[in-house]
Amino acid sequence: MFSLSSRHTDRPRWARRIVLLVLLLAIPFLLASPKPMTASMVADSENGTKVLILNYHKIDDTFIALAVRPEDFDAQMKYLSEHGYHTITPDELYDSLAGNAELPENPVLITFDDGYEDNYKKAYPILKRYDFKATLFVISSFLGVYPNYITWDQAREMDADNISIQSHTVDHKSMTDLSDDELRSELVDSKKKIEKELGHQINYMAYPTGTYNLHIAKLVQEAGYKAAFTIKYGNVDKASNIYALERVPVFHTEDTNKSFLERIRYTPIFERFGWIKS
Repeated sequence: MFSLSSRHTDRPRWARRIVLLVLLLAIPFLLASPKPMTASMVADSENGTKVLILNYHKIDDTFIALAVRPEDFDAQMKYLSEHGYHTITPDELYDSLAGNAELPENPVLITFDDGYEDNYKKAYPILKRYDFKATLFVISSFLGVYPNYITWDQAREMDADNISIQSHTVDHKSMTDLSDDELRSELVDSKKKIEKELGHQINYMAYPTGTYNLHIAKLVQEAGYKAAFTIKYGNVDKASNIYALERVPVFHTEDTNKSFLERIRYTPIFERFGWIKS
């Protein structure tokens, strides 16, 4: 079965600096290259294909870091579609990491945290246009209560149409600030609520604010989740901790789409030298 620990790569500091210098000098040429650096191009025989997991929050025109503009999100999905990426579900990722299934070439898991209404109104139509799967980690007590979050009817519609709905706890509290009883309530009650509303089992969760530790991960496992997702930067492979899966966050920046390309092209390279996964 899966371990709650992950491997560490220890390289001499001078070696890292030399390779980093080489990579920085190569960046202009990589950006200009018509052939993208994709996940499968940097797979290794020991740990398997590196899976890109993208992490979004809001898809709207709000001028904040967490809000990617709809036109930028559309351009990013178009890029993935045109460059041979194939969207997958959390179940497909889990089965692959367990050694029970093969992933398609250039797999990507598209995730959204919190469950904002714009995920339904803005992101969902774009995802459907490209026939893409995605996953929403929702705050169970917010749905159908706060107007800027999706409703349970919207959640059910998306869940039946390739958009998996999973847990982001009950109230989005930082988990390292909670007692064990509070942690269990956040994990178990959210899982039960979503299962009741959607009518099927919920197996995955994402840590609110990204805060977690190995003790919390153990409680996540005990609550019946098969895997959990962090905001730790990196791609996922068989060396990943199944209860601390890495993701690549996408933010609004001065040049959002350029930042997007840099992140998906260079993350596998930096991981290969042990600079990200730890």
